[in-house]
Amino acid sequence: MENNHDSNNIIGKGTLLKGNLNVPGNIRLEGKVVGNVKSKSKIACGETSFIEGNLVAQNAEIAGKVNGKVKISELLILKASAVINGDIVTEKLIIESGSSFNGGCVMGEKADRKESENSSKDPVENDK
Repeated sequence: MENNHDSNNIIGKGTLLKGNLNVPGNIRLEGKVVGNVKSKSKIACGETSFIEGNLVAQNAEIAGKVNGKVKISELLILKASAVINGDIVTEKLIIESGSSFNGGCVMGEKADRKESENSSKDPVENDK
């Protein structure tokens, strides 16, 4: 099987995707996704993006809106225009002034423990 971790995917502004999205590489979201989004690399959500579901990735930069759990194994950046309604689990977190976050947050080693405890319960992780 070839290595697709360097693939780049774009969901453009005005696009509506209903269903789960699972990509091996980077993804740029400017449109709306109703479903879970999972990447083995980086997810970048622009100001016009909207996710109604869970987001799972290695790294993420969010400038749009997410209604669901955000689970990032390394670095999560919330830009000034970001709105997160749901829990965050991440190793490192940067929150810019002006962003909105409504939910719980687990970081660092506790995030790793919580992730391993809940991995069998997480529908995004088990959706292959």
